[in-house]
Amino acid sequence: MFGLDKKDTSLLIVVALLTLLAPFILNPFPSDSAMAQFNAGYPDLMQRFVIFGIFAVGFNILFGLTGYLSFGHAAFLGVGSYSAVWMFKLLSYNIIPAVVLAVIIAGLFSLLIGFISLRRSGIYFSILTLAFAQMSFALAYSVLSNPKFNLTNGETGLQVYADDPQWLHGANMPDVPHLFGLSMRSTYTLELGPWAFDFNTGYYICAIVMMVAFYLAIRIFRSPFGMMLRAVKSNQQRMNYTGLNTRPYTLAAFVISGMYAGLAGGLMAAMDPLAGAERMQWTASGEVVLMTILGGAGTLIGPVLGAGFIKYFENIFSKINDNVLHGWFAFLPDGLEDFVVTIIHPFVGKGWHLTLGLLFMMVVIFLPGGLVEGGQRLAAWVRSKRNKGQDDETTGKTEPAE
Repeated sequence: MFGLDKKDTSLLIVVALLTLLAPFILNPFPSDSAMAQFNAGYPDLMQRFVIFGIFAVGFNILFGLTGYLSFGHAAFLGVGSYSAVWMFKLLSYNIIPAVVLAVIIAGLFSLLIGFISLRRSGIYFSILTLAFAQMSFALAYSVLSNPKFNLTNGETGLQVYADDPQWLHGANMPDVPHLFGLSMRSTYTLELGPWAFDFNTGYYICAIVMMVAFYLAIRIFRSPFGMMLRAVKSNQQRMNYTGLNTRPYTLAAFVISGMYAGLAGGLMAAMDPLAGAERMQWTASGEVVLMTILGGAGTLIGPVLGAGFIKYFENIFSKINDNVLHGWFAFLPDGLEDFVVTIIHPFVGKGWHLTLGLLFMMVVIFLPGGLVEGGQRLAAWVRSKRNKGQDDETTGKTEPAE
């Protein structure tokens, strides 16, 4: 189906089902229960899951296939956001021209940075991309906010104002990002007893875009171009000795990866029409590296899982404070309750990075292939148990020969 083999088609269907049923899957606990704290099925967070999934899938095309580790991909995310907001300011709130411009500008910007950075490899390439990203952050934060040609609005961030031209904005169009009049913020809430499920227009638009991006990533992975990128990762020096120039392939991978980042940036602006320089910081670049490694670099679904995992921790565990902890352990004696809360306190709230760091260390040490490897090991263990049970059953039914 769609030019994919049976295995890739099954993977695409699984991802599609998980994405479409996310409002149910991410809201397992009743709204009025103590465990509702761990529900993640609200529109803003679900949109972040799929948007950063796109970001990580694109980064994986570069890092997972070629082995080139970029520490500057946040620059393309930020450029995409700024481009989309400018489309909102000049044309209208329709997300189509905004996202298209975000992808184009991010692609051109990545072509420039990639052309220079790919003259080096290894740690030197990583440092060059980090330097470009930090320069981009500095430009967005200060230089390009000069009142004479204010392109980024500095630390305040670029946003849409009532006096902006918006030449194509119709009188009947909503004053929020929309798709031909369908507001990105439009949400339908389905209540089933104590459960509440939100179906948000913006989420499903972003989810469809992610499915298309995921499908294109599969085609790239399985194409001759993808095989060439794997060869670069395996032994680029040997390929150069044969007279094959690998730079056009690595540059193409870098540009495609940058366009994915620009697409994610444009969708972030569509979710919230505001672009700030903080999206270009080195921490944002490091975050997508963590997502890819945690999920499984070089795999198809791994970056999506890693993005969801990290964004879940960032948004759920960071909201757990001492009051929530005391509510959970109120059944304990006062002294023991305070002791347990004191022990857990450094790992939640503002300390959620500590929990994430520990989990990341455990994954790197025990599951070098990321969450995908963990799933593969679990599936292999279940199959071995099932086969062993069938063998025991067969042996028990077989009568000994006389």
